[in-house]
Amino acid sequence: MNGADAVASILKQEGVEYLFCYPSNPLIEACAKIGIRPVLARTERTVVNMADGYARTSNRRKLAVCAVQHSPGSENSFGGIAQAYADSVPILFLPGGVEREEAIIAPNFDATFNYKHVTKWVNRIPTPERIPAMMRRAISQVRNGRPGPVLLEVPIDISQGDFDPSDLSYQPIVTTRLAPDPDVVEGAARAILSADNVLISAGQGVMYAEATDELRQLAELLQAPVVSTMPGKGAFPDDHPLSCGGAGRSYSDMADHFRHKADLVLGVGCSFTLAPYAMPFPPGKVMVHITLNEGDINKEYPTEYPLIADAKLALQAIIDEINLQTDGAPIDRNGDVATELKGIKESWMAKWLPALTSDEKPINPYRVIWDTMHAVDRRHTIATHEAGYPRDQMVPFWQSLEPNTYLGWGKTTQLGTSMGMAMGAKLAAPDKQVIALQGDAAIGMCGMEIETAVRERIPVTIVVLNNSIMTGYNKHLPVAMEEYGIGKLSGDYAKLAESLGAYSERVEEPSEIKAAIQRAARQNSEGRAALIECMVAQYAHVSPE
Repeated sequence: MNGADAVASILKQEGVEYLFCYPSNPLIEACAKIGIRPVLARTERTVVNMADGYARTSNRRKLAVCAVQHSPGSENSFGGIAQAYADSVPILFLPGGVEREEAIIAPNFDATFNYKHVTKWVNRIPTPERIPAMMRRAISQVRNGRPGPVLLEVPIDISQGDFDPSDLSYQPIVTTRLAPDPDVVEGAARAILSADNVLISAGQGVMYAEATDELRQLAELLQAPVVSTMPGKGAFPDDHPLSCGGAGRSYSDMADHFRHKADLVLGVGCSFTLAPYAMPFPPGKVMVHITLNEGDINKEYPTEYPLIADAKLALQAIIDEINLQTDGAPIDRNGDVATELKGIKESWMAKWLPALTSDEKPINPYRVIWDTMHAVDRRHTIATHEAGYPRDQMVPFWQSLEPNTYLGWGKTTQLGTSMGMAMGAKLAAPDKQVIALQGDAAIGMCGMEIETAVRERIPVTIVVLNNSIMTGYNKHLPVAMEEYGIGKLSGDYAKLAESLGAYSERVEEPSEIKAAIQRAARQNSEGRAALIECMVAQYAHVSPE
C-alpha cells in the first residue's frame, strides 16, 4: 500500500462516491481501484466548481472531494476555491505537492502558503504515518462548524511512498451541531415580539441545517415576510404568500419595501456581508443573527442578539421561546402582511410582465427565463445562473419551490462557474433535471466542459443567451466599446455543442423556447447533455429600476 492508497481508503470509509479531478494525481488511480468514480473535467477550476455544486445540493451530507496535479493544477484551481470560500461551501481539496524537500524552493508553488486566505483550514501531510491523523483533522473541518473549503496538500513523495497498512486506523468523522445560548434566545424572542415589523433574511445555512420546515413555521407564526439571499434561494418557497423572493444585486419590489419598513431583521444561516451581490439593509434595525461563523457577528451590522448556532436548533429554540412567552396565543401584527405583500407583488409583476412575455426579436432575455421556468417541473428541477446579467435577471423572477432547487452563488462571481456547478448538482441529485442559464461571455470560459458532460454521462441542459456582446459594458467603457469594439463576441454555440456530442438547438423565435427546453429535457432523460442557444437582444435592465 502506498500513501495514495491510504488516503483513498479513508475516503471510501467516509462514503465518498466521486473524486472530481484533473489531470494527473496518484489519488485518481487509487480511488478508481476501490470503486470511487473519478470524474475528470477539462480544467481545474471546473473540477472545483463540480465539487461545489455537489456539496451544496447534498446539504454537505455527501463529502465533496477534488484532486489536482501539484504546482500548475493547484495554481489553476485557485479561482474555484476562492468562489467556494466566499460562499461557504464545504469541499475537501487534496492537491498534489512537490516532494517535501523541494516545497520551499522557488519557484515551486506552495499551496499551503498561497491558499491561506481562501480556505477554512490548510495543511500538508508531513510523513506517511501521519496520513490518518491529517485526514481526520481535514475532514472534521469540512464536516463541522462554518462550512468552507479545506485544503490538505499531499506531496508526491507521500502519495507514492510506502504506507504500512497496520497504521491505517481510522473512524468516520461525526458531525456535530451547535445549540444557541438560551439567554440570547430569550432576549431575541422578546425583541421579535416587541417589534412592529419583522423581516426574515434566509441564507444558505438554512438548507445546510435542513431547517426549511422550521423557517416556514416561524415565518407563519410571526406572519413575517421572508427574503432569501442569493445562496439561500430555495430555503423558503418563492410561491409562499410571505415570500419576497431571492435577492442579490437585483431583487423584487417586495424585498425593497420590507427591508425599509422592518424595524427588526432576523438573519438565519446568512453572513450579513455587505457585498455588490447582496441586498443591503438600511441602518437603525434591531438585528437578530443566527450563524455558524463567529466572524460574521457584528462584521457589518451592530447586532443586539447574536446566536452562533445551527440554524435548525436556533430556529426551533426561538419558536419554543416565542410560544412560551405568548402562552401559545396568536401574535397580533399591524395589518395583514400577506395581503400587503400580494398587492406589491401584483404591481411589480405588472411592470415586468411585458419583458417576461415579450414577443420581440431578437428575443428578450427575460422571455427566455420566463419560458424556461414554465417549461419544466420546478419541484424536480435544479437551476443555476451565471455571473452578470443572467444572474441579475434570473434571481428575482425564477421561482424556486423546494429546497436545493436553485444554486445561487455570488460573493465573488467568476464567469463560467455555472457549468461545473450544474454537473456537480446532477451527480448529487441524478433524479432531477438540471439547467444552467449563461451568457455568451460565460460560455467562452467553460464551453469545452460540454465535452465533459458528454464523456462523463452527466445529462444537464445549458441555456445560452447569445447577444454577441458583453451586456452593459457600454455604460462604463464607452470609448473602448465604440472605438475598439472590445465587448463584441461571436460564436455558434449550438454547433459547438453538437461537435462535442451534445444535443443542441438554436432558437430565434420566442414561441419556440418552451418546446426546445422540453426537447432538451427528454434528451437529458435519455442520458444526453443538451445546449439550447437563444438569440437574444442586449437588455440591460434589472429589478428594481
